[in-house]
Amino acid sequence: MSERTTSAPAGRAIEGSRAVAETVARCRPQVVPAYPISPQTHIVEAISTLVRTGELAGCEYVNVESEFGAMSLCIGASAAGSRTYTATSSQGLLFMVEALYNAAGLGLPIVMTVANRAIGAPINIWNDQSDSLSQRDSGWIQLYARDNQAAADLHPIAFRLAEELSLPVMVCVDGFVLTHAVERISVPEQDLLDRFLPPFTPRQVLDPADPLSIGAMVGPEAFTEVRVLGHQRMLRALDRFPALAAEYGSLVGRRPEDVARGYRLDGARTVFLAMGSVLGTLEDVIDRARAQGLAVGALELTCLRPFPAERLRDLLAGAERVVVIERAFSLGAGGVVAPELAAALAAGPGPAIRCHTVVAGLGGRPVTERALHAVVADADAGCLEPFSFLSLDRDLLARAAGSTAEEVLGHLKERESSP
Repeated sequence: MSERTTSAPAGRAIEGSRAVAETVARCRPQVVPAYPISPQTHIVEAISTLVRTGELAGCEYVNVESEFGAMSLCIGASAAGSRTYTATSSQGLLFMVEALYNAAGLGLPIVMTVANRAIGAPINIWNDQSDSLSQRDSGWIQLYARDNQAAADLHPIAFRLAEELSLPVMVCVDGFVLTHAVERISVPEQDLLDRFLPPFTPRQVLDPADPLSIGAMVGPEAFTEVRVLGHQRMLRALDRFPALAAEYGSLVGRRPEDVARGYRLDGARTVFLAMGSVLGTLEDVIDRARAQGLAVGALELTCLRPFPAERLRDLLAGAERVVVIERAFSLGAGGVVAPELAAALAAGPGPAIRCHTVVAGLGGRPVTERALHAVVADADAGCLEPFSFLSLDRDLLARAAGSTAEEVLGHLKERESSP
């Protein structure tokens, strides 16, 4: 498929966070617990204003004392039968972790925006995807937005998917790069969203008039079976997400999202896989490389959980190698997404496809066209290492070997001040 995947909406110039907030509001959430943390803050601030002014009616907006409190309140509100939403980022997501697993294990259809940001220490407020990727095994469906139009459009689909499958959904949006970018975005109209997203009908409700328990203790005799049922329910998203995206796309007049999508894969021997906002830059680099005669293409991964192994195998059927551009990595191991992709490809019937990992953009380091083009050229020439870092400062690494973060900064200042 060679069609450019970037959306070209005929909407208005608006900040990405505001577009997400307005779209979420038009999904008619009934409870929104919120605790601010950059770069998520503008989303919940905008929703609070919509509630205060009455533009979002019938919604209880709750200022909580922490991110753990936000997710705990989400669990209670959802279990009581309310359509529930929140947003967080970075350390805030980590503070929620115990409650994240509970929300998924209880099968509660909560929707949450994660404004992706690096996690510490050392402290870093800029973008990478370390936060959401650290929670890939928490039982939440994970969707990644390539641009702000996708960020807005993924939320109605997330609510519908969550409520059909009784599972929580995380919509991941690159912090600052998207959340604070002002561009033309088409926010879906209320009447269209009302047609797409019906009123919430909960599968399980805590009601004093009809007492029951949820989250009961399960012993060894059934715990595995409970987990397998949750796994099977999540896998249903691989079929339901494309169907719901197609329905939504036909309503709003845009090409539907998909769990994964190719760009210029025709004849591509080397394919670069990525998630999130880096895709725009990557596709520009692919266009330049194609013009120079390199047989390369790109692959957008929107749905990380559940992992669309079969779809990825189909899209990569003609490739000889795949290079995963990772916005996080596992210390002591390597890539995060690449090993899952390699396992999926190994399980398929086709010939072996070599997998490479390039870690890029950690802590907000720019992912430039020039740096990516060098990687594309190396990969096409067959000289790319199995695991590498984009734009790694090897001189600083050598100077600061064995240093703490503060000492690394000291070495950096010394180098910059030296003649």
